[in-house]
Amino acid sequence: MYTEDQGQSLGLSGWVKNTRQGTVVGQIQGPQDKVNDMKVWLRSVGSPSSRIDRAVFSNQRDISKLEIHGFSTRY
Repeated sequence: MYTEDQGQSLGLSGWVKNTRQGTVVGQIQGPQDKVNDMKVWLRSVGSPSSRIDRAVFSNQRDISKLEIHGFSTRY
């Protein structure tokens, strides 16, 4: 919920999902500076009840237009 709120407040598109292994996966799309702001937040702040041991971002690429609209939590 907090990650979804942060993504929306930054005007990003994407999704997040908690895994059974206690990790979080997702996809973020938007302007590079806002994506970078979100990555900083995910690395250092997160939700109030989270414990962040590490953050790994992979499969980064430039896209010409958004492939996802809005920011949501998947279950």
